[in-house]
Formats: sequence, structure tokens, C-alpha cells
Amino acid sequence: MPRNDEIPIAFKKSITREANGRRVVHTVDFVRELAALNHHWSLKEANRWIEHYQSSFRDISTEEGERRIFFLTSSDHMR
Repeated sequence: MPRNDEIPIAFKKSITREANGRRVVHTVDFVRELAALNHHWSLKEANRWIEHYQSSFRDISTEEGERRIFFLTSSDHMR
């Protein structure tokens, strides 16, 4: 049974560091981490959660659609 307190855990597990040091989250990775914890979200639901709860992440996607990329603008504000 999924628990809401696992959502931020899945989000943190989906953060990766690029070669230039920038921390990013790909929506597909977040959805995969959520699924591992029995949360079955669409890409749209995951994007909505990131936009609402992760104000220190900004969308840097280069393509249209729900497969988005967010980058960390400041680690001081990560929830």
C-alpha cells in the first residue's frame, strides 16, 4: 500500500547530477521511483507534484510533452 510520506523519498532518489554538476530530475525517473514504492502516477501527475512541492526546481525541458526535465536552482530550498 503506497504511503504519501514516500513521495518525497522517491523524488530525492530520482535526482541525478550531470557532468557539469547541475542536479536534475527527469519526470520518467521520478515516476519509476514512485512505482517502486507502489505509487502508480502518470507523467502529468508527477510534473504537477514537482511544480507544486519543489519550488527550487525549474523546468528546462527542450521538447513538448510530459517527459520533462527539472533542474535544482538552489539546494537551500529543497523539501
